[in-house]
Amino acid sequence: MQQAVLSPAAPTAFNVWRGTLAGASASLIGIGLARFAYTPLLPAIIGAHWFPASTAAYLGAANLGGYLAGALLAGAMVRAAKPATVLRAMMLLATIAFVACAVPVSFLWFFIWRFASGLSGGALMVLAAPTILAHVPPARRGFASGGIFTGIGLGIAASGTIVPGLLRQGLTCTWLGLATVSILLTFLAWNGWPEHAAPTPAHAPSRIENAPAYPRARLRTLYAQYGLNAVGLVPHMIFLVDFVARGLGRGVNAGAQFWVLYGLGAIVGPLAAGRLADRAGFRPALRVAYLVQAVAVAIPAVGFLGPAGLMVSAVLVGAYTPGIVPLALGRVNELLAHHPFDVKGTWSRATTSFAVMQAVAAYGLSFVFSQSGGSYVVLFAIGAAALMLAFFIDLFSALRAK
Repeated sequence: MQQAVLSPAAPTAFNVWRGTLAGASASLIGIGLARFAYTPLLPAIIGAHWFPASTAAYLGAANLGGYLAGALLAGAMVRAAKPATVLRAMMLLATIAFVACAVPVSFLWFFIWRFASGLSGGALMVLAAPTILAHVPPARRGFASGGIFTGIGLGIAASGTIVPGLLRQGLTCTWLGLATVSILLTFLAWNGWPEHAAPTPAHAPSRIENAPAYPRARLRTLYAQYGLNAVGLVPHMIFLVDFVARGLGRGVNAGAQFWVLYGLGAIVGPLAAGRLADRAGFRPALRVAYLVQAVAVAIPAVGFLGPAGLMVSAVLVGAYTPGIVPLALGRVNELLAHHPFDVKGTWSRATTSFAVMQAVAAYGLSFVFSQSGGSYVVLFAIGAAALMLAFFIDLFSALRAK
């Protein structure tokens, strides 16, 4: 039955470079712009009196809620239509959401469209990379996945550079500018998606329940590690600029400069992580990632090397913010090498774990920050501890397997 849906010509007809470019465009729109470009827009939205500060913060939560919904619904979407069709529709949805947000009709209107942009981002995160990587030879998957998720880094960098420039023309022009970039990327990616399923061995089971217990246990371990990695990233994602500006007393401009460093790291991170995985394997690359991130997140807590150490910390954590994604996805592909039909569903669960833990950490660390009298050290220490826990879970898993 599975053989009936396969196209023998698909592997030779599919252009890996165009597919990688399509995937990068999808991650740039769905995560890079739809999520991270909102960070510098929020103060402007409040300052322009579009919404009061007491309610504007909920618009960020709307995007996160939509992201979770998109990750959970992605499987149902591809059961109803071809992956290429769904991916195109989600990129168009994100574009429409940017246009809709150009006018503050009402809070409910804005909330719905921010939710829609998050939904598109969650679906694109779950579907784009697995759809492309199924057609990429295993030896090139690390580099290809790194290229796909470079779009996230470009969006982070744009949030600290391009968006402030657009804001000089006003909020409406900024939203329309983002919509213009989004529609151009959508058309650039339009014909880059594979139209047919990748060839799969006829004996490959189609349900993960048929897999041996050992891969299932490894997947549960990966979900936990990936979720802990999300916790470790939150202190830098939310508090880095504030730590530099107010905690160190260096001002908002200095804080913005460190955010640019964070963005520059995010641009090169996925490619560097993917290259490491191609050479060493995805599991060793993940282990290195947990350890390096733990050290980088701990640097602000201990004040190691002063400003130079903080710069290194910003670049490294920025690099792994999107860089951890291709490593985790590559590990999923490794564990399910004989069960390729289960990759999308498994990656959806991993993405959901990451998103849930990131949301819990964001609210939880905000609470800790207020209860600790504004102690940044506690926040970075918690983030480093979460990453070290992920590292030790991986070591324990390897020892138990032996």
